[in-house]
Amino acid sequence: MRYSGLRIIKEALTGHKGWKPAWRDVAPQDQYDFVIVGGGGHGLATAHYLSKVYRKSRIAVLEKGWIGGGNVGRNTTIVRSNYLLPGNEPFYEFSLKLWEGLEQDLNYNAMVSQRGIMNLFHTDEQRDAYRRRGNSIILHGADAELLEQDQLRKEAPYLNFDHARFPIKGALIQRRAGTVRHDAVAWGYARSADMNGVDIIQNCEVTGFRIEGGKMQGVETTRGYIGADKVGVAVAGSSSKVMSYAGMRLPIESHMLQAFVSEGLKPVIPGVITFGAGHFYISQSDKGGLVFGGSIDGYNSYAQRGNLPIVEEVCEEGVAILPMIGRARMLRSWGGIMDMSMDGSPFIDKTHIEGLYFNGGWCYGGFKATPASGYAFAHLLATDTPHDIATAYRLDRFKTGRPIDESGSGAQPNLH
Repeated sequence: MRYSGLRIIKEALTGHKGWKPAWRDVAPQDQYDFVIVGGGGHGLATAHYLSKVYRKSRIAVLEKGWIGGGNVGRNTTIVRSNYLLPGNEPFYEFSLKLWEGLEQDLNYNAMVSQRGIMNLFHTDEQRDAYRRRGNSIILHGADAELLEQDQLRKEAPYLNFDHARFPIKGALIQRRAGTVRHDAVAWGYARSADMNGVDIIQNCEVTGFRIEGGKMQGVETTRGYIGADKVGVAVAGSSSKVMSYAGMRLPIESHMLQAFVSEGLKPVIPGVITFGAGHFYISQSDKGGLVFGGSIDGYNSYAQRGNLPIVEEVCEEGVAILPMIGRARMLRSWGGIMDMSMDGSPFIDKTHIEGLYFNGGWCYGGFKATPASGYAFAHLLATDTPHDIATAYRLDRFKTGRPIDESGSGAQPNLH
């Protein structure tokens, strides 16, 4: 069933009795050509592009819970491509272009809203760093603007320019950035993949791999053994756990990232704003809630909940640049498990086991990377060669001396 305005009118006139489930509820088959472990945004996007672009069939997506119940539904919905390094900027710009055409591609309303992002700076040195970043972004074909304080005052007069501990001196702006409804992304990719013949199997946790002679044979699951010629793993914060079933130790740590939303308010923040003197980001949802977050909890954890010190830190940073939000009541908070890599950049690569492929290490950048990640992973699975935009995301880059340290924090995952 394709969605359209005419379809909505027809269903409204007939009591909405013609709507069908967005995807089939199927039992796993004994054998597939491709098995994608992880039914989050990256896994579903991989299945979508693998079936639609690369014309592959006999594909299954295995999700241990339900579609939309993992990290894809636990983020702050920001999409952007304002990266500095050559290994990252082309990838995220490709992803942003896919976001711009996503709703037409999926025939699904994902609420793509290109409302822009402002990265505030507070010192002359930070201005110079942002100018360098902006120049790099433009040289890679994306958009960026550097606004001095007078220009920024006209666009965002509600910011605390003069009385903050870290006075705001300007901002680096990417106007094509914005937000996308995270649940809708998962549902849209799942629906499209299902329409292309992909089996989406929920409540099916992978508990092991069957490997013989260095070659992947299939996966052991809570719903029985499933044979597969190729297995792609895209399980975010559970990457280390799942890949350990294949005897692999990854350069990844799992950390908790908390996010928050306030009560619904009238429109007050038109775009996304980030705090340059700390780690804080905020936007306003279509329902009116202020959606915000900050740094990860510094300790390793698989829990989907965080601790109060981060709550305090995030709120302090938010009030520092936007004192008015101090009067808003927080409605709820939640947590997602981040797969923090040693240099803050991801992996999309084959492993030493024939037929086993890995996609992970996305740190804070997982949601905005969803379309490009799925596209590049599908290309790798279909052709056994890396996509041009993902050639730097190798598992052996630390061994070969080619890290991609976007934030300049060194080999400390908790600082990225």
